[in-house]
Amino acid sequence: MEGDCLIKSLFRRKDVKAALLEKPTLQRTIGPMGLIIMGIGVIVGAGIFITPGIIAANYAGPGVIFTYILAALVCAGAAFCYSEFSSSIPLAGSAYTYAYSTFGEIIAWFVGWALLSEYMFTGATVAVSWSAYFRSLLEGFGIKLPVFLQSAPGTPGNPGGRFDLIAFVVVLLITFLLLQGLNESVRLNTIMVVVKLIVIFLFVAIALFYIKPANFKPFLPYGVSGIGKGASVAFFAFVGFDIISTASEEVKNPKKTMPIGIISSLLICSALYALVSFALVGAVKYTKLNVADPVAFALKYLNQNWAAGIISLGAIMGMTTVMIVVIYGGTRLIYSISRDGLLPKNLHKINKKHVPMTSTVLFGLVSAFASAILPIDKIAELVNVGTLNAFAITSIGVIVLRKGKNTRDLDHAFQVPLFPIFPIVSFLACAYLLANLQLFTWEIFGVWTAIGLVVYFMYGHRKSLLATED
Repeated sequence: MEGDCLIKSLFRRKDVKAALLEKPTLQRTIGPMGLIIMGIGVIVGAGIFITPGIIAANYAGPGVIFTYILAALVCAGAAFCYSEFSSSIPLAGSAYTYAYSTFGEIIAWFVGWALLSEYMFTGATVAVSWSAYFRSLLEGFGIKLPVFLQSAPGTPGNPGGRFDLIAFVVVLLITFLLLQGLNESVRLNTIMVVVKLIVIFLFVAIALFYIKPANFKPFLPYGVSGIGKGASVAFFAFVGFDIISTASEEVKNPKKTMPIGIISSLLICSALYALVSFALVGAVKYTKLNVADPVAFALKYLNQNWAAGIISLGAIMGMTTVMIVVIYGGTRLIYSISRDGLLPKNLHKINKKHVPMTSTVLFGLVSAFASAILPIDKIAELVNVGTLNAFAITSIGVIVLRKGKNTRDLDHAFQVPLFPIFPIVSFLACAYLLANLQLFTWEIFGVWTAIGLVVYFMYGHRKSLLATED
């Protein structure tokens, strides 16, 4: 009997109808354009200046354009599912909240804990890259930093066993920005996204003048299979669009705005990746692009050295917007989990600026230390597995959302097309990519999940608000 009660308690579900009737504590200040810009800010980072060349050189040749289209189609499945959830349940927490309302508490905790790894280690990985680009940009102006601020040969994220002070400081600065209120963060993010887009279009405009038809031959040097392999790499250029669903409680008219923001940002970013890829492989033979900075390399190859420095600036802007949105998403996720009682209640307290101050400071500090000391080249794999698990559960969860006793009567303002085929195909696509992750990734994720389960059973399971109702 006790065993039955325990199992029942693990799968207790959040009453989202009651939650939607509660007085909101976060302000709804983000409109459709603000949400789209947030999506572009987190999806289009430094990767747009790096991954097209790597994929072209190693997997797809000039066919790199189609790898991004294929990856975008895979992401579209999850995007539609997120859109239905966010319009039906406009609450903070993203896939964590969706899982809580459909599958129950233990699954929600698993998803939430996995998302924390995605947000935290995405921010940390990007901060390390930001640090490297910043040092490179300064050196381009003849400014050499003191030895203790320089990276030494060693593990990325922990070079030579040193503390990456630049990465640490930039994360703290972004955390401080987020503490000033959402409007200030959105305003700065918008400015940086505009600058980033100008830099991207500048590169495309230059490269178009140097396009040679011969550079597109052979179009698929590695065969059709190269497109599939390249898409598995390109897929991770799009991860992050799910983070904007954490803004559901701070969006005006979320039932319409959330689907518009999620789907539009994915479409725009897909077009940007395809456009940069086309210009890149058209201007420079794909065999020359297997370098760490293919876009900057292409400009130097075309004797446009003046623009290479601008590309570095664009990359820095791109990475800054990614960190802003990712750290924002992490703070709202902690806020949501704490509000449900699974984490200490002071983590969802709101200050006068309508910011969850404690969760913002905590997530910012942990991310800052992670960026400064952890071996990011290994830990970054958690971004992939955490994201795909959330995508998979959200995709199959739409079926439960539409048919479940507790959720079928919700206002499904946006509905996934071709139901239930679309969600099932999306789930299978995510499962396929999960199956292709390295064993080492699963081992790290297993350790991370075990730590999460210890936290849940020692605190969350007993302190859950739903536990008081049992």
